[in-house]
Amino acid sequence: MSPVSPRVRHAAGAVTAASALALSLLAGAPAAADEAEQVVNGGFDNGTTGWWHTENTPAEVVDGRLCAEVEGGTVNAWDAIVGQDDINLTEGESYELTFTASATTDVAVRALVQEPVEPYTAYLAERPVLSGEAQTFSYVFTSGATRDDAQLAFQLGGADEAWTFCLDDVSLTGGAEPPVYDPDTGPPVRVNQVGYLPDGPKNATLVTEATSALPWELADASGEVVAEGQTVPEGEDPSSGENVHSIDFGDYTGEGTGYTLTADGATSHPFDISGAFYEDLRVDSLSLYYPQRSGIEISDEIMPGYGREAGHVGVPPNQGDTSVPCAPGSGCDYELDVSGGWYDAGDHGKYVVNGGISASQIMSVWERTTYADTARPDRLGDNTLPVPEHDNGVPDVLDEARWEMEFLLSMQVPEGEELAGMAHHKIHDAEWTGLPLMPADDPQPRYLQPPSTAATLNLAATGAQCARVFEPYDADFAARCLAAAETAWQAALDNPEIYAPATGVGGGPYNDDNVEDEFYWAAAELFLATGEQSYEDAVMDSPQHTADVFTAAGASWGAVAPLGRMNLAAVPNDLPDRDRVAESVVAGADQYLEAMAEHPYGLPYAPEDGEFVWGSNSQVLNNMVVMAAAFDLTGDRVYRDGVVEGMDYILGRNALNQSYVTGYGENAAENQHSRWYAHQLDPDLPNPPPGTLSGGPNSVESTWDPVAQENLEGCAPQFCYIDDIESWATNELTINWNAPLAIVSSFIADQTGGGGDPEDRTPPSAPGAPTASDITADGAVLSWDAATDEGGSGLAGYDVYRQTGEGAERVGSPEEPEFALSGLEPETEYTYHVVARDGAGNESEPSASVTFTTAPEGGGDATCAVDYRTHDWSGGFTGSVTVTNTGEEPIRAWELAFDFTAGQTLTHGWSAEWAQRGTTVTAKGMSWNRDIAPGASVTAGFNGRWNGSNPAPEEFTVNGESCA
Repeated sequence: MSPVSPRVRHAAGAVTAASALALSLLAGAPAAADEAEQVVNGGFDNGTTGWWHTENTPAEVVDGRLCAEVEGGTVNAWDAIVGQDDINLTEGESYELTFTASATTDVAVRALVQEPVEPYTAYLAERPVLSGEAQTFSYVFTSGATRDDAQLAFQLGGADEAWTFCLDDVSLTGGAEPPVYDPDTGPPVRVNQVGYLPDGPKNATLVTEATSALPWELADASGEVVAEGQTVPEGEDPSSGENVHSIDFGDYTGEGTGYTLTADGATSHPFDISGAFYEDLRVDSLSLYYPQRSGIEISDEIMPGYGREAGHVGVPPNQGDTSVPCAPGSGCDYELDVSGGWYDAGDHGKYVVNGGISASQIMSVWERTTYADTARPDRLGDNTLPVPEHDNGVPDVLDEARWEMEFLLSMQVPEGEELAGMAHHKIHDAEWTGLPLMPADDPQPRYLQPPSTAATLNLAATGAQCARVFEPYDADFAARCLAAAETAWQAALDNPEIYAPATGVGGGPYNDDNVEDEFYWAAAELFLATGEQSYEDAVMDSPQHTADVFTAAGASWGAVAPLGRMNLAAVPNDLPDRDRVAESVVAGADQYLEAMAEHPYGLPYAPEDGEFVWGSNSQVLNNMVVMAAAFDLTGDRVYRDGVVEGMDYILGRNALNQSYVTGYGENAAENQHSRWYAHQLDPDLPNPPPGTLSGGPNSVESTWDPVAQENLEGCAPQFCYIDDIESWATNELTINWNAPLAIVSSFIADQTGGGGDPEDRTPPSAPGAPTASDITADGAVLSWDAATDEGGSGLAGYDVYRQTGEGAERVGSPEEPEFALSGLEPETEYTYHVVARDGAGNESEPSASVTFTTAPEGGGDATCAVDYRTHDWSGGFTGSVTVTNTGEEPIRAWELAFDFTAGQTLTHGWSAEWAQRGTTVTAKGMSWNRDIAPGASVTAGFNGRWNGSNPAPEEFTVNGESCA
């Protein structure tokens, strides 16, 4: 949730009271009638009479125009203003504002007619782009209130360099024709503008006045008709108000690009019949998270076009997230380092309840590879996403999830404080900021908002899931996640009714006063992570366990019981009624399939009141997540096809003929609400990255922004959307909306063979028998002779299995014939084998097994070991250092030291207190990781710069002693 403050920085009340601001204000008589001129001295024939300006924007009349010198280096649009007060407005009357303006540089400004006091409701909010040539602008709006003190304001701040603004011929008169927003819906044949699977459902919707069946034709790129048939009249669709027909061309199974569908004399946007694009969408939908990261420089080499400075690291004007105090009056007086994590949406806030569902669903993208028959772990492994943590043996999707998990862990109230173990609800700016504003340029003070039971249970749930998915890769981090989760669970039990208030200044409220679903979700995840009876009892005793949690509205940050239910069904466990749980997931999927079958746009979303909520697209996708879960549980193709058809709506088969995913489709959303993907406002900034989901239609008028209010009144639900950066209520991007898009895209990509050769049916040869080396008390390294593949799709990787009394458990999926095991028990016998996979998904016979016994605890002479890794790009790099205590005693207050040997410089670090003096770099543990238990590890990272070469340090010491 990311509204923009419409407020004028100086406050209009202060203007009329002649406050400290230097204003050029001379009174003028207001017009008496709505049709009369409301602006005083709009041609500036009487100097500056009736106009004022902020102190940093001196203005005078030059050659008959008002020209103002606008200060450079301001942050928000309202930091520099020219305006006029006491504008008369009548509720329901339509007005036309016209003016002529120019600028000495190309720049976007804000033109507003608004309430003069909080909440500064805007009746008109436009962003004209000015240039050196004078241009005339005209805007029509309908006033939502009657008042005699409205304010006309030209907000001019936010530019880096000083510039000159000139204004003339300003007029505001009533009696205008009411504005009518008439979206361009393109051809009336509505299709998935990206494509259809060759072996999947293929449906389209025709908007027409005809009431009887019509012929349709499918043509390939050359124009040759390859299929034809008759439409099926469906009558009026309540969600769009349109008379529609449906078209089913699923019998055609050819492949290619540039297909079109023609009916009733109209031809659709072109589309492909292929599965390849879903592999791209899998990667792109997951790639949004890297440039959403807080606390780290975004590398333009890793994410071309999206590079930017690190946000909120304490470098002016940022006040930083490294030491954030509790909000005034919140009842606590400490500060926490809550740097890192993902910015929630188009603003700079970070919210635990939204971060919780997002991190969970991103972890679920990977966790599905551990239990689903059709999953393709090789497509989600190391080096598959644009992230800096390559070549670390960890799936990139988990590296990305960890960035958010580290933040969620940091939001826990420390020991010794009141409400210890709970989680702060959110952290954000003291006040709303304007657009555009890069994270590094945000000057606002930031505060920890009070803890809540909902946030605490989000930490408990995600911490438990983190423990499961990270255990094969970083047992210490997994243990840390589980410890935080169990502490949070107990804190929530002790404080079950601490709710976030339903107010938000500087950040969305995310209030939730029903946490029964959060208790259920957390109990389910903790049971899956530990198998403990207390958590099983909490699951079984929860009313949510037998309730129908798969509602028509779908899952969201405020309705998380479906997350727990689906994981209880899918992740192996010994819950007594697991079969019933699985049946309930399938029954939920059946409801969504039924809704889809009844909807002429194939939409698996049928809210009981017919209203499309804020972020409706994520609700649609979360319903599809349930269908994907049902397919994994049953293997029944009907659920797979339901997921595939559901994507048609998201990618263009809808009333607006609008693809809601940036970069996908002929008419794709591109102006999602964001302070830094703000190309619509600043041509030097990018649009959101490809694969970014828009929130979509929102017919709940009470939640609308000014752009929605101005354009969408009376809209049918599907039409309650506008691709405008100012419409946060219909067109925002958020981390929790992209998460189900990532799940669904990854699921469908898995069903297409992941881009492999569909004709390859020859499995690779069995790998050589693995050998175990570097055996310690808690780890070992397996290596084996590589498999070979003769089927044509190529060797894709390996799956490593640990043999158990009940069978075998997959513990990793490396691409190369080597795998490092961690988290093992001392003096314990283990047996492993390996299976090879090719690009078409064929699996080899298992290799021979290897059996070994881990060393006794504390074995070996070394007391510490350091693993140092870097990801380099031109002139810079990201470093990761893992310190392991290999001794028998804890390492207290660890301090790592090493020397750069080629002139490298440290720029910023995290998870430790980093410093550089000369060539020597030191890192000291934080309050939460200052001690390292025997056998445990801590990982910290940093960004640096290099010139010429970037060799690894030659020696590392911890507390003055050399490490291996």
